[in-house]
Amino acid sequence: MRLSATPGWVCNDCRRSFASSVRAQQQQQPASSQHVRQDEKTTHFGFDTVAENLKASRVAAVFSSVASNYDTMNDLMSLGIHRLWKDHFVRSLNPGIRPTASAQPQGQKILDIAGGTGDIAFRMLDHATNINRDTQTSVIVSDINPEMLGEGRKRFSTSPYQAAGRVSFMEANAEQLDQVESSSIDLYTVAFGIRNFTHKQKALEEAFRVLKPGGVFACLEFAPNLNNLLMNAVYKRWSFGAIPLIGQIVAADRDSYQYLVESIEKFPSQQEFAGMIRQAGFLLPGQGPEDEGVKAGWEDLTMGIAAIHKGVKPA
Repeated sequence: MRLSATPGWVCNDCRRSFASSVRAQQQQQPASSQHVRQDEKTTHFGFDTVAENLKASRVAAVFSSVASNYDTMNDLMSLGIHRLWKDHFVRSLNPGIRPTASAQPQGQKILDIAGGTGDIAFRMLDHATNINRDTQTSVIVSDINPEMLGEGRKRFSTSPYQAAGRVSFMEANAEQLDQVESSSIDLYTVAFGIRNFTHKQKALEEAFRVLKPGGVFACLEFAPNLNNLLMNAVYKRWSFGAIPLIGQIVAADRDSYQYLVESIEKFPSQQEFAGMIRQAGFLLPGQGPEDEGVKAGWEDLTMGIAAIHKGVKPA
């Protein structure tokens, strides 16, 4: 595991592109979303500042727009490598429990947050079934967006997992999982979703609540900066220059892809996010509770384009 101390870098042409995009979006938005009252709490929506109560609906609009092109979106944003990252993410978690002759099969209960399309859930169930020979493990696919959940239902509609009752779908906000009992989940996963949450710390605290003692929180997310300064500059030029343009050509939706790129830039660094996970009450792998500061808890992928974060709820 490596710490990334590389400063952010964005070219002047890209910044001008950002400003143009923001102005264009503001012209299309109702006046109530352009101006924030002094007494309102604010947050970021990409590079824009919005009232907290508006962010969820704006994020929902983005993902309603990209739902049918979700895999294409991630292909564009990761140069296609997201499929390898997801495979590695699942292998590193090794979901499922191998049956033994001396014990009844029990399986795991997995909650996949912001997993509407079922991409991670399918991998989890495949691994549990084919690698660990576990036919009891089940996954709850949760997403705040009904269009994304619709894509997941279509993906699972003809699968044996659906027929066996090993997958279910739940429309919910990750910051308030009232439908999930406390200490009921073995494994909580979120892949490429948490950067869009309005209150990330609140979502982490909810993850802590629903997990059983000894349960694992695992997050796969893009990181704001690469470890190598030169490659970081190249990657930023690609991200901000090419991805929105390709989004416009492929999906006829430049604004959504512009936001998704900007949302990566606004996400905390690996060390900062690991600190947030620890603040929620989790133990970080490789670090004891008595250790001061944050020195571990994540794994960089492909020079730090993305990272896997983990936390364990104390037993």
